Amino acid sequence: MFKFDELCELIRLVGSSNVAGFEIEHAGGRLRIEGKAPAPVVSHAQAVGQAPAAAMIEAPSMVAESDGAAPAAAAQAAADEDLHYVVSPIVGTFYRAPNPDADPYTRVGDAVNGGETLCIIEAMKLMNEIESDAAGTIVKVYPENAQPVEFGERLFAIRLS
Repeated sequence: MFKFDELCELIRLVGSSNVAGFEIEHAGGRLRIEGKAPAPVVSHAQAVGQAPAAAMIEAPSMVAESDGAAPAAAAQAAADEDLHYVVSPIVGTFYRAPNPDADPYTRVGDAVNGGETLCIIEAMKLMNEIESDAAGTIVKVYPENAQPVEFGERLFAIRLS
């Protein structure tokens, strides 16, 4: 497993370089650090240890703005302020419905309540129902059906009611 000082040093190195990303496996753990994206420039890191334990570390955002970008960025930030993100609690395969012939649990535009099933994540042949932890309206479904997902990956965006 990585020591905290080692993680901090790796994050600092990737953040100060032009590297797009860095991934390493060490002592039974896996570490992935994403560097600067092309536009907007955002630096953040994600550390994933042995399953199911994991840690997520985010560095302060560094957003490059040019002429006219500030109002658009401010409007987008205000629109995203009341969004809640449901993230994957485990690594597995994302399914929107209980079986291939069934309708999805939820669709974009559906109102959901806390505790309502949103999807299933299959992990090690076990079907894990993922429930909403907030009430609101589904505005985005991030993964495609039958797509692999990682711990901490966004599954749904919910506009809080």
